[in-house]
Amino acid sequence: MIEIHPDARISQLADIEDSVRGTRIVIGALSSIDSFVKFKPAGGSGDVVIGERTTINSGCVLYTGNGIRIGNDVAIAANCTFAPVNHAYQDKSRRINQQGFLPSKGGIVIEDDVWIGANCVILDGAVLRQGCVIGAGSVVRSEVPAFSINVGVPLRRVGWRE
Repeated sequence: MIEIHPDARISQLADIEDSVRGTRIVIGALSSIDSFVKFKPAGGSGDVVIGERTTINSGCVLYTGNGIRIGNDVAIAANCTFAPVNHAYQDKSRRINQQGFLPSKGGIVIEDDVWIGANCVILDGAVLRQGCVIGAGSVVRSEVPAFSINVGVPLRRVGWRE
């Protein structure tokens, strides 16, 4: 269930875990997966599909959850977490690790030509439109307009690419 284009560059120190539930992990041509990147099929049965010429730098973790789609020419800096899944937690009569997951908010969609700075967290339901920029340390949980520049927690727009 792991499909890596022959022209993709995958570090020998990356960890792409195969799914036991049929989740696919697809990495497109000329994409680069750096050392200590972890792909973890967990929390759902969504696929992770990465387009062409996309770079994922060291220390990033991508859970499959409800799915991640990353377009072409995307730059992802070090130590980002992609979590397209939501844990249930509200029932205090049950232990937290027995509550399972909430319904999907649509997974994560990252369109073409996006830059995500270091240490960002991208959550279920995030849609990063074409050409947007996400500053280091930001948390993204909803739709981000095309070509916008965004930073912080909570995420706020600070400008536009021109």
